[in-house]
Amino acid sequence: MSDFRDNYAGDQLISIGAKLSRIYWPVMLVLCMIACVGVISLYSVANGSLTPWGDTQIARFLFGLALVLLIAVVPREFWLSTAYAIYIVALGMLAITLVWGAEAGGARRWISLGHTTFQPAELMKVALILALARYYQWLPERWISHPFSIIAPALMIGCPMGLTLLQPDLGTAVFFAFVGVAIMFLAGVHILYFIIGAGGLIALLPVLLDQLHDYQRKRIETFLNPGTDPLGNGYHIAQSKIALGSGGLSGKGFMQGTQGKLDFLPEKHTDFIFTNFAEEWGFIGAIVLLGLFALLIFLLIAMSLRCANKFARLTISGAAVMMFVYVFINIAMVTGMIPVVGVPLPLISYGGTSMLAVMFAIGLAMCAYVHRSSPLLHRKLGIFW
Repeated sequence: MSDFRDNYAGDQLISIGAKLSRIYWPVMLVLCMIACVGVISLYSVANGSLTPWGDTQIARFLFGLALVLLIAVVPREFWLSTAYAIYIVALGMLAITLVWGAEAGGARRWISLGHTTFQPAELMKVALILALARYYQWLPERWISHPFSIIAPALMIGCPMGLTLLQPDLGTAVFFAFVGVAIMFLAGVHILYFIIGAGGLIALLPVLLDQLHDYQRKRIETFLNPGTDPLGNGYHIAQSKIALGSGGLSGKGFMQGTQGKLDFLPEKHTDFIFTNFAEEWGFIGAIVLLGLFALLIFLLIAMSLRCANKFARLTISGAAVMMFVYVFINIAMVTGMIPVVGVPLPLISYGGTSMLAVMFAIGLAMCAYVHRSSPLLHRKLGIFW
């Protein structure tokens, strides 16, 4: 009996070892490089100290790396079978946030957990990818663009959007729309639906603008005409542009940025950390950082193209889209291309929930890649199937 147990344990060990050997390590390397840039930036923002942000960011990233490896060796069928359950839990947490969430800045977006807070919307970003990938896995090709087949994914996207708009959190609602629509497009939904949806959105734009909160409307007005309120709503973006411009080609040098060091730059450890980085490292440094993000997204796309089943392809593609939307919205925000919204720069901005959400998504992508050549088991697993 003991020999059997030893052999079984050995088989399990070999199995896990074999899975770890199939990890796509270039992605892990790029993740570490981006995270190092984040820690260096937080060190600079804190005037040459790892506290109070850098040390915590390191601990979170190391935990996130362990999470990626753990998720990668879990059988792919587990995530397939629990995708809807994870989505429902995340949706329920969004609803709970509206009632019992911690309020800050006039919005309820966080659940208080003693000395820390948790933002359910970050979990929902990953849950939405999983749920949509699960939906399209077994849907026959001929049904993908059928009108009845559009209802379920539209509701999956619309429900979290509605709940986040009630918090209110316009930026995250737009995030859900971007990611959800991208996955539908990658799944093969006919482009006519997207054209109709875009036309309907344009037609409803006056009504939607009328429903915005005062501060959201002021942000849009400031975006269209930054000079109207330079010391109020336009202050953030004005200081951000000054910092970006003053960095020049090669930057002012590490820890030498004046806008950041003299506290003219707001939220420099979270939403506007890219501006602080660009002031110190200049246009060249900014391009290098954006190049690392582009490389990460490219590697994820390459991973998805090597997968045989739709669930794996859409899960990895969803993680790539998630990273792209994070980076695009944050960079567009700090450069004045879009109104200011609270979207962090992944692995760079200080924030625990967003860090774990990104690493969770990367872990799911890695799991799909590790199991890419094994047949997908189609079996019923109770209420989860």
